[in-house]
Amino acid sequence: MKPNPAPERTAPPLPFEGAISRFLAEEAPVGIRETLARHDRGPILTGYPYSERLARKPYEAALAALQIELVKLQRHVVESGARLVVLFEGRDAAGKGGTIRRIRAHLNPRIARVVALPKPSERERGEWYFQRYIRQLPSRGEIALFDRSWYNRAVIEHVFGFCTPAERERFFAQLGAFEEMLVEDGITLVKIWLNVNRAEQLRRFLRRERDPLRQWKLSRIDVEGLGRWDEYSRAIGETFARTHFPHAPWTVILADDKRRARLAAIRRILAAFDYPFKDPAVAALPDDRICAGPEIWRPE
Repeated sequence: MKPNPAPERTAPPLPFEGAISRFLAEEAPVGIRETLARHDRGPILTGYPYSERLARKPYEAALAALQIELVKLQRHVVESGARLVVLFEGRDAAGKGGTIRRIRAHLNPRIARVVALPKPSERERGEWYFQRYIRQLPSRGEIALFDRSWYNRAVIEHVFGFCTPAERERFFAQLGAFEEMLVEDGITLVKIWLNVNRAEQLRRFLRRERDPLRQWKLSRIDVEGLGRWDEYSRAIGETFARTHFPHAPWTVILADDKRRARLAAIRRILAAFDYPFKDPAVAALPDDRICAGPEIWRPE
């Protein structure tokens, strides 16, 4: 009796029926297609201050030293009763989640929480816009890392029509006072925007589409947002112009090289505190070629 043949292995279908690949082939600007064709591997650093990605060994050495500083900072937060809020915003696929994972890798999850809220429930849609975010703010001795935040209303909700123009204007009108109250109450508020160029963003999306271990990262918003680069750019530019407050300024990090961006983000957080046994040689100021205020942001 012949044994049954082994079942034929088939690859699972691409997420969203291969919409990312189809966008590249049919809709992406010619310049973006040409740039991607010239870059088979590694990040696309067009217009970036560095021509090559930071090498792995120096990156890993710097990251390990900075993570030790984060543990020192955590101890200071607990012992002093400080409250730290870090907002991570940015273009889709700019590296928010990966940066947060490196920050939190050796921290106590009971102290350093990640806040990544889903779309609001029916009840939350009937609340004051900031209400569901307020519930996530840290108590004494806690750190809250927001993987997207109340700034959804300024950019994503606006671009996709999830809020009305009047709702967005009300958000901007209330935002300055809201963030000022947080700071006056003793919360250290750090607002980080990770920016990525259009070709590099599409390269990362293509990698996610083709990698079964990364496909879960893609969402319908990612797919539909591919053709809305200019709308995003206008919303981002307006947001910086209206929310770069003296009491709550933006830090913009050019994240085309994820390794350099992660190091810059950690250094920016460490710079917000003077804590015991801080090593100034490690916890130095971020690289100002890729980390500064909104003046270094560019639509493309």
